[in-house]
Amino acid sequence: MTNSAGDVFLADCPARLAIEIITDKWAAVVVFALSLGPCRHGELVDLVGGVSRKVLTQTLRRLQGYGLVDRRAYAEAPPRVEYSLTDLGRTLVEPIAALTDWARSHGQAIVDFQEAAREAAEEAAREGPSAT
Repeated sequence: MTNSAGDVFLADCPARLAIEIITDKWAAVVVFALSLGPCRHGELVDLVGGVSRKVLTQTLRRLQGYGLVDRRAYAEAPPRVEYSLTDLGRTLVEPIAALTDWARSHGQAIVDFQEAAREAAEEAAREGPSAT
């Protein structure tokens, strides 16, 4: 059997799992934040911005479950926990950086398109059904 582009959409395909991991709303951002080095939970909340502590915890646990993030607890008082990327997790930094570069280069074009589409829809609504 030969592989086709459609194979990545099969439920049991490893490529589909990888796509599901990086398209999670916060996973790519957390991986990119951890590419700067090990962080404590509160530091990640500040770095990521906009993520709740609960959602960040869920995202970190999911990434740990995939073997992408390591959680290290230190026997100190008060206890200290740091998160870092595993070797496997570090392999995602370059693809996520490429997506980030794409967003920087093309994000404004998407915003411009959305604004033009919204304005066209508003204009059509003002003109009423007879204009179509």
